[in-house]
Amino acid sequence: MNECRLCPRMCGTDRSVKTGACGCGDKIKIAKYMRHFGEEPCISGKNGCGAVFFSGCSLKCVFCQNYPISHGLKGEDISPERLAEIIFRLRDEGAHNISFITATHYADKVAEVLKKYKNDLGIPTVWNCGGYENVETLKMLEGLIDIYLPDLKYYSTELSARYSGAPDYFEKAFPALKEMLRQQPENIIDADGIMRRGVIVRHLILPKAYKDSLRIIDEIAALPERPLVSIMRQYTPCYGAEKYPEINRKLTSFEYNKVVDRCAELGLEGFMQEKGCDNLDMTPDF
Repeated sequence: MNECRLCPRMCGTDRSVKTGACGCGDKIKIAKYMRHFGEEPCISGKNGCGAVFFSGCSLKCVFCQNYPISHGLKGEDISPERLAEIIFRLRDEGAHNISFITATHYADKVAEVLKKYKNDLGIPTVWNCGGYENVETLKMLEGLIDIYLPDLKYYSTELSARYSGAPDYFEKAFPALKEMLRQQPENIIDADGIMRRGVIVRHLILPKAYKDSLRIIDEIAALPERPLVSIMRQYTPCYGAEKYPEINRKLTSFEYNKVVDRCAELGLEGFMQEKGCDNLDMTPDF
């Protein structure tokens, strides 16, 4: 933490003195914890996942639906001990798993907690992230995370630079995905339909960018170990999207179906979203 390099920004900030590229200091900061029912069926199940929403983010996408916590940094500082209390409370409430949401900039502290308590937890752990990860940081989590749930947002450097200020997004995210698959190469779903281990890649299709989405699907299909794929149609203009005319609208069925059809053509397995989910109804109230 004296020279933070947990995420690909590699800002080198002493986060005990000032905030890093993620917008956060060296204390764990969370915005909310809850049982969440808006994830993929094998993650949410009947009882919900035990979601812990961390404040801050190294990407800060202009269309982020969680902007009050990613950009606005809403939340409260907690200790590692308090984080442990929270995950056990969620487990005791019946959560199927514990989902660490956008926790990359706290990966060292999450690893510290899980090294102490993972064996006693008894339910899977989920790393729910934007995909913009350092391989070395992921190696810190090996044996501690059961399910990786990354985004794979962009192939194009132009798009990732324009909307997330990260021209190296795919350059970092794809090797990170390969590392996740190395750690969890097999997708295991139990008799109740709940995932126990594996990797699910999420891709949110952006307006006027379905051709970039097709390139991403092609790259995923070429992997020797295939993850499950979740093709998301929930994009809705929010936060700063109105400043970008090309994405200041909802997705069309044509754009969504083009990507879903490519997945079917290449034999990828996973999840689709129904029409009408392009709103903020499943976004928690922060």
